[in-house]
Amino acid sequence: MKKKTLFISLIIVTILIITFSLLYKEYFPGPAKIAYFKVNPDSVNISFYWKTNGENIKNIGKLRKVLEKQNSKLIFATNGGMFDEKLSPIGLFIENGELIKPLNTKVLKSEEKGTLPNFYLEPNGVFYITQEKRAGICKTSAYPNVSNVKFATQSGPMLVIDGEINKIFDPNSLNFNIRNGVGILPNNELVFAISMNKVSFYDFARYFKEQGCSNALFLDGYVSKAFIPKQGIEQIDGELGVLIGITEK
Repeated sequence: MKKKTLFISLIIVTILIITFSLLYKEYFPGPAKIAYFKVNPDSVNISFYWKTNGENIKNIGKLRKVLEKQNSKLIFATNGGMFDEKLSPIGLFIENGELIKPLNTKVLKSEEKGTLPNFYLEPNGVFYITQEKRAGICKTSAYPNVSNVKFATQSGPMLVIDGEINKIFDPNSLNFNIRNGVGILPNNELVFAISMNKVSFYDFARYFKEQGCSNALFLDGYVSKAFIPKQGIEQIDGELGVLIGITEK
């Protein structure tokens, strides 16, 4: 009887240890593991995609097939901003110079901020490419001053603003999640990044600051995907809204 009791006790202890380990990993996932892709907009073709023939592209796998039919080779892709249940962009979306969705300047009321969606964390921003292939990231409030835009997507919050981490982020936050974003360097190069483990907003923003980004924008959270074949990352499934795709020039 004592042996049976001891055996059951060992099983219970083992289960508790495993449960604790899983919970610890969930709430304290460790140092941020970031995969990134740096590129000069002048050396490649950067385009934003949403639909083809009137239907949502939805994921990177479908985007790659669409581009293959156009004899274009996809070398990088990621999802480019938040979307609703119909996979429609929540904010601004410009494709090939055409305004598809207008700028979203809505500010939620203070009583709503207990469940404030990431898009509405202040300030949110816009990532854009001009007709001259100049890349830019700016706060939504500054976007109306931008002209000659070929592609644009709105998301939020801003991660880095004028070289500094967004002050709304708490270094001790336990809000960990998969995250992806884009930053711009002083030489106009772009840095796309996605976390391979769950990270806080602060640690994710710190990555872009340490890279030297003047501005950086959060694109999305747990649904985020990336296609970086040179690094063995090919997350081509899922149901997404706007996609950012880079092809060889």
